[in-house]
Parts: sequence; structure tokens; C-alpha cells
Amino acid sequence: MEELPAMPTYEYKCTTCGGRFEASQPITASSLTECNLCGSATVERLISPGGGLLFKGSGFHITDYRSSSYKKDAGKEKPEAAKPAATDKSSPPPSKSTPSSGD
Repeated sequence: MEELPAMPTYEYKCTTCGGRFEASQPITASSLTECNLCGSATVERLISPGGGLLFKGSGFHITDYRSSSYKKDAGKEKPEAAKPAATDKSSPPPSKSTPSSGD
């Protein structure tokens, strides 16, 4: 069986019965003039939001195309708060100084 080329789906609304229906038509075709539900000649083509389009994976964001030198330099700017601070256990902690009582 031969596959038909994909055609856009247009949504129509009848101004007489209020019914809505869809029709797959070539882009070059003129709008329908007859309601598929009630047969009246008062239909209008609606502007539809279209189907949802979801891009997954890499290659869909501007930062995916950055040069390797940019990515390397950007890595240098990351904060180092995630690394634990090095502590020196060889020296004792500083002692608290108390005010002298005035000899």
C-alpha cells in the first residue's frame, strides 16, 4: 500500500450549529465551505495552537554549540564551595584571650 504524504490538519467551526471538526488538507487547498456535521455553508477555519513539540537531548540549546575553549574557561569560574575546606590538624586551635585584671 502506498503511503500518502503528510498533510496539515485544520480545525473548523460551524457558525450555524457550533460544531467543530478537523480536516487534513494540503496547504495549497482552499478552506472548506460546508459543515461536515450539519451541512450548512457557514464554516470558518480556526487558528489552532498545533501539536506539542518537545526537543529532547543535546543540540537544542545555544550552549550546546559553545567552543571547547569557552567550556574550559567557564569551568574555571565555578565556585569552589562544594569542596571541603582543608584543615590543619598539626597546630592547636587558638586560645581565647581573657582581659587582664590589671596587675
